[in-house]
Amino acid sequence: MEDQRPVGAHQARDLVRVAFGPSLVALAVITAVTLLQLVIANSDMTGTLGAVASMWLAVHQVPISIAGHQLAVLPLLPVLLMVWGTARTTAQATSPRASWFVVRWIVGSALGGPLLIAAIALAVIHDASSVITELQTPSALRAFSGVLVVHAIGALIGVGAQVGRRAVRSAGLPGWLGDTVQATKAGLLALFGLSGAVTAASLVVHWGTMHELYAITDSLFGQLSLTLLSALYAPNVIVGTAAVAVGSSAHIGFATFSSFTVFGGDIPALPILAAVPTPPLGPVWVALLIVGAASGVAVGQQCARHPLPLPAASAKLAVASLLSAATMALLGYASGGQLGNFGDVGVDQTTFAPGVFFWFFVVGGLTVVMSGGVTRRPRRVAAAPEPVADVEAEPLTVPMVFGVPEPEPVQEQPQAEPEPEPEAEPEPSPPPRPVRPAPGLEDVEDLMFVDDDIEPDEPAR
Repeated sequence: MEDQRPVGAHQARDLVRVAFGPSLVALAVITAVTLLQLVIANSDMTGTLGAVASMWLAVHQVPISIAGHQLAVLPLLPVLLMVWGTARTTAQATSPRASWFVVRWIVGSALGGPLLIAAIALAVIHDASSVITELQTPSALRAFSGVLVVHAIGALIGVGAQVGRRAVRSAGLPGWLGDTVQATKAGLLALFGLSGAVTAASLVVHWGTMHELYAITDSLFGQLSLTLLSALYAPNVIVGTAAVAVGSSAHIGFATFSSFTVFGGDIPALPILAAVPTPPLGPVWVALLIVGAASGVAVGQQCARHPLPLPAASAKLAVASLLSAATMALLGYASGGQLGNFGDVGVDQTTFAPGVFFWFFVVGGLTVVMSGGVTRRPRRVAAAPEPVADVEAEPLTVPMVFGVPEPEPVQEQPQAEPEPEPEAEPEPSPPPRPVRPAPGLEDVEDLMFVDDDIEPDEPAR
């Protein structure tokens, strides 16, 4: 039974928290970090609000332009945290039995609050650019679209976690669509986790290169800043490792990296980038393809938890693979962009999403078959044909009521009664005895008379 309560005062607090909670938390963290940076650098507070507003928009993948140089390669970790915060607040405010009217209010609040803050941030940046000429106001369309996409994804995840299965049932869609979300989650977590492990192992192997990158600054504050910046950009590097693991490639300007070849080039002095392979490429990097295969196994195991016939099982695996490929393509797009004089940074989008789909669908399909995730369809038993009545031999005798024949009453077949035992035949009665004639009557004719024997009456005297 759905909760049909209207949006009232008892839900206003939840809507306000959904609208402004994650954004205000991000603003508080950004303000604290900015003020700490300015205090340590012995700088004045001029343009602090503009810097805070620019960093808040950067959390939503809005490029920052400073002194004519555009920084479009923004860290993925703040974006992922913003999506997680939006999803968490919307999930807490949404009841599994909430009406669709309430759900629309929650989604509208999750989008309206950040858009309002984005408008205020653009106004603050435009005002600060008059004081700090190096700071440039970003495009309004790009700012609003970035904020809208980030919070829409978070709201969709949060609301879908509560009412997703009910929405699938109400739309008349197959019930196995809910299982595809779990399979997608398992595949992406496996791909990210294994790629992160490979990145960490590569950092250990290239420890000397990472030490050289830390040596560019002698101050403790500078090294702490490089460590924090490396942590923020760690998801970007993991996405590039995942691209290499599925057979695609990643590039930083002219430098290109894949499992089969590496082309050298200039890379930024960021310690996390010490994990990239250096030429000549050893054969051990080909083994990185095992990461893609292992992630496909994780998807197949989740799809095999509820066995289905072959067409339905194939459709469920295909939908899960498509969702995973689309998610990785979106992350690959968000992790790249222009990086000043280094050029374009990112992954090869023409092969990244198809590579993810290939490993997840092919290896996942083999896993589904081997794990017993395919069942046979039940055989349909053909019903015996009913005898056709002879119309000519049996005339229609069903009574008609307003043109509709009434159904004939079902007559019960009488049960066969036991045959009675044969009765004993009566004994034959003795034949009648012959009657003897009376004495003096020898013949029957003696007892008969005729008219001639009757004498006429004498005349009366």
